[in-house]
Amino acid sequence: MLREYAVLSYPEASLIIKKPPSANRRTKPMPKTITHPVAMLVLMAMPPLLCQLDAQRQRPGPPPMRKHSVTQKKTWSPIPATETTRFESRQGFQKDRRQLKVTANGIPEHKVGRFPNRGNPHTIGEQAYAFSIPIKPKPAQEPVPLHNDTGRGPPNTPFGIAVNGVLFDPGTAEFFLGDRRGGWNYEALSGAVPLGVDENNAHVQPNGAYHYHGLPTGLLKQLGVGPKKHSPLIGYAVDGFPIYALYGYENADDPKSGVRKLTSSYRLKKGNRPPPPNGPGGRYDGAFSRDYEYLEGSGDLDECNGRYTVTKEFPKGIYAYFLTENWPVIPRHCKAEPLRLRGGPHHSHGRRPSPPRRRP
Repeated sequence: MLREYAVLSYPEASLIIKKPPSANRRTKPMPKTITHPVAMLVLMAMPPLLCQLDAQRQRPGPPPMRKHSVTQKKTWSPIPATETTRFESRQGFQKDRRQLKVTANGIPEHKVGRFPNRGNPHTIGEQAYAFSIPIKPKPAQEPVPLHNDTGRGPPNTPFGIAVNGVLFDPGTAEFFLGDRRGGWNYEALSGAVPLGVDENNAHVQPNGAYHYHGLPTGLLKQLGVGPKKHSPLIGYAVDGFPIYALYGYENADDPKSGVRKLTSSYRLKKGNRPPPPNGPGGRYDGAFSRDYEYLEGSGDLDECNGRYTVTKEFPKGIYAYFLTENWPVIPRHCKAEPLRLRGGPHHSHGRRPSPPRRRP
C-alpha cells in the first residue's frame, strides 16, 4: 500500500515528511519532487560536509581534559586482583658495557583486576617496549621532575620499569577543572577521582598498557619482599639507577647493620590551598600532588626518594631508589637525566605490538 507524504519548507529547503495513511482517501498521490533551487544546493552540499565533519571527529590527537571540581580525597576500594591475563608475560634485560637494553610486552605474571571496570574502561593489551638506559648514569646537578608543567606534551612520564616488564607510571592526566596550566594534578591513589585501580595499585591506559601507580603488591609478593631482609631488585628507573622497595639497611653502607622499613622525606603541607581562581581551595589532604612538600632530613630518603647504599646486586654501592608506603610511593623525580618514555624521541608506545601470544 502506498503511503502519503507532505512536502514542507524549512526555512528555505524542502523536506519530505512521512505521514500516516489516511483511511478516508481513495487515491494515494506520490510524493512531490523537490525542485526549489536553494533546496537542491543544500542537499548537494550535505554529503561532502558530513564527510568533512566525520574526518574532523576522527582526527588523531590527545583527548580533551576531563573537568573535575572535587577538592578532597575519598575512601576507595581497589578492584580485586582475581583475573589472569590472556597473554604471556615477556621481558628481557640485557647488559653490555654501556647500556641496559630493555624489551617487554608490559604483561605482569601476577593476577590483575577486572578490566574494563566502572572507573577504567580500557582492556589490557600487549605493548612493545624497547629502549636502552645507561648502566652508569651521571647524577644531574638538580633533581629532574617527571611532571611536565610546560603545558605541551604529556603531563607526566613513566618513572621506570619493573623486572616483570610493567611500567612504574605514578602520574595522572587528571587536573582540577581540566586546567593543566593551573598545575593541580590529582593523585591516582587519593580516591578523589575514581580511576578503577586494582589491588596491585595499577590500572590500564587507553592503549592497553597496564601500569603501576603505587606499590606493586602482586610483584612484591612474588619476589618475597619482607621486613627480615633487604629488598631484592624490583626494577630500573628511566635514568638507569636501580629500584628497590620498602626495606633497606639500617646503615646504608653496612649490610650487617640490620634491616628496617625506609621512609620518604615528604609530608602534607599544613593549612589550606589557595582559593579560586589561584587554586582549588580546601585543606591540603593528599588529593593533589601539590599537597605534599619535601622536608630534607625528615625521613631516610632524599628528594628523589633514593639514597646511596650497598645492595646484593651492587656490593660496592650505588645510588638506588626505594618505593615507600608514604608519599610519593613511586618517586616523582630522577637523580640523573631520564629517558622520556612518553612524548619523546625514544617513545615506544606507538610501535605496533607483536601478535598476541595466548596462553594454552
